[in-house]
Amino acid sequence: MRPPSGATVMATSQLSKAYGDLIALQPLDMTVTAGQKVALIGRNGSGKSTLLKMVAGLLEASTGSATVNGHPSGSIEARGALSYLPDEPVLYDDLSVIEHVEYTCRLHASVDWEARAVSLLERLGLLDRAESLPSTFSRGLRQKTGTLLALVRPYSLLLVDEPFVGLDPAGRDTFVDLTEEAVQAGAAVVVATHQLEYAKAADRCIALRDGLRVYDGPPGDVDLAALVD
Repeated sequence: MRPPSGATVMATSQLSKAYGDLIALQPLDMTVTAGQKVALIGRNGSGKSTLLKMVAGLLEASTGSATVNGHPSGSIEARGALSYLPDEPVLYDDLSVIEHVEYTCRLHASVDWEARAVSLLERLGLLDRAESLPSTFSRGLRQKTGTLLALVRPYSLLLVDEPFVGLDPAGRDTFVDLTEEAVQAGAAVVVATHQLEYAKAADRCIALRDGLRVYDGPPGDVDLAALVD
């Protein structure tokens, strides 16, 4: 069950990451609420992926903390509430697309997942590939498979890292539609992207530069291109 609109879904407190003398993310305090669509922008190496990985519980913070639905990142409760799509989807070589779907849904105790799976397969153009092995897919088809797995399970927070790489225009449009539907259904969605058109349509834009937050507000109130130069 998703939290009510406006409830805090994701929060960080002085969250930072350092690799020796290299500061990947400077101490960051922020919250993201249910039903909010956030675009995370910045040049390569600005700290976007680092932030998402720490919230997802895949990377240990140097200082501070992050929570999902009030639970510490990496905890069973946080992992259950969070769906994470990395820039390179993690897929098993010996499972077909539909086997990936069933494994993911059963792992997260999804109910009535079959109908939603078929709908997503069709919308993502994967219906005729359901029995195929993603290990044989192109970069774009692997990205669509990762999107399918991220969206087919229940979640309160969706974190996505550079989802448009390898996608054709139809695939990009479908991704935008699906994430908008997730927001309308009450999920918080945070997408790290270089696609400024996507950022312009977000409720909120957060820009990072050299690990430091340099902007946090409506995308229409700032020159987005200048924030990624």
